[in-house]
Amino acid sequence: MFANKFADKMTSIAVEVKDESYDGGKQLKTSDGADQSGNNLKILWVDISNLSPINQFLVCCLSVFIFYLLYGYLQELLFTLDSLKSCGWYLTLIQFGYYSVFGVVEMKLRGIRERKIPLKTYFLLAFLTLGTMGFSNSSLQYLNYPTQVIFKCCKLIPVMVGGILIQRKVYGTLDFLAAICMCLGLTLFTLADSQISPVFSSIGVFMISCALLCDAAIGNVQEKSMKLFKASNAEVVLYSYFIGFVYLFVILIFSGNLLPSVGRCSQYPAFTYGYCFLFALTGYLGIQVVLILVRTSGALGAATVTTCRKAVSIVISFLFFAKPFTFQYLWSGLLVVLGIYLNICSKNKTLSQQLTTAPRKTLDWILNKHTPRTLQSV
Repeated sequence: MFANKFADKMTSIAVEVKDESYDGGKQLKTSDGADQSGNNLKILWVDISNLSPINQFLVCCLSVFIFYLLYGYLQELLFTLDSLKSCGWYLTLIQFGYYSVFGVVEMKLRGIRERKIPLKTYFLLAFLTLGTMGFSNSSLQYLNYPTQVIFKCCKLIPVMVGGILIQRKVYGTLDFLAAICMCLGLTLFTLADSQISPVFSSIGVFMISCALLCDAAIGNVQEKSMKLFKASNAEVVLYSYFIGFVYLFVILIFSGNLLPSVGRCSQYPAFTYGYCFLFALTGYLGIQVVLILVRTSGALGAATVTTCRKAVSIVISFLFFAKPFTFQYLWSGLLVVLGIYLNICSKNKTLSQQLTTAPRKTLDWILNKHTPRTLQSV
């Protein structure tokens, strides 16, 4: 009963879209004005539009790895320290504050003054953004960082559920095969973690699952809103994170956790606020580079790069932060990677057709290979 009411509420708040096919991200490419044109590609104010496509791709790949590897390292460093473990939601508040400042600066630099998406949609987006990032950050108190990354890699599963409930989407065979591979790999990875990890709790699994559910809903609501109202990325970031900041500030006050967290973090002000600034900055810049990568290399190339980045993040986590290891991590993680690439291929019509016809072609080849020549001649 509650689930049905929640789904109906989500559908009513999310804006209705005209009958048109998804444009593969073209709306996001053009919504920010001149800065989003194909002739003006900048990373940290460095113009890369004059480079060859291959060099643009390499520069974007290098930037993604630099920003997001730093982001992952700082996230594990901040949210797993014994002295700051109980301050996860307060650290998320600081991150939201920095993101809001970055959004204001970006809108000023781009000359964006008008809000296009209704506030009632932003109230929902802010709530979902708070759930996504807050639960994700705080789950590190109860889970290993690699386990958290594996869970986040499996975002396809709740996204598919959200797409079916909110946007009435229809998914193909490869999407469901991808979801099955991800579920199996995620289950095996979690079982391995629960057996050998000193930092494992069902509370952490619950929190990261809540983060994924919020992430699934936010992706669908954002897509519908930005396509209809032609809002810029900077606007969505500013309003989503600022309203989320207000939500979380009020929650921390009424829960009585604000002042104790401030007192704990004030013992290490340079470390806490300095590293939080770098954490938020690398995440914000990483988002911008991924958007450029989508525009220059397509969604397939961007997804491939970000998937490789997550794999490297897991390796770095094992190298820099002491934790036990088992080979079950490896092959269960490979199952998740297989699911990710099946999902990527399902978005490419040529690859999707090749994969779906591959079993039949293989069977025909085997039958022809082992059929006696005398029968073939007859």
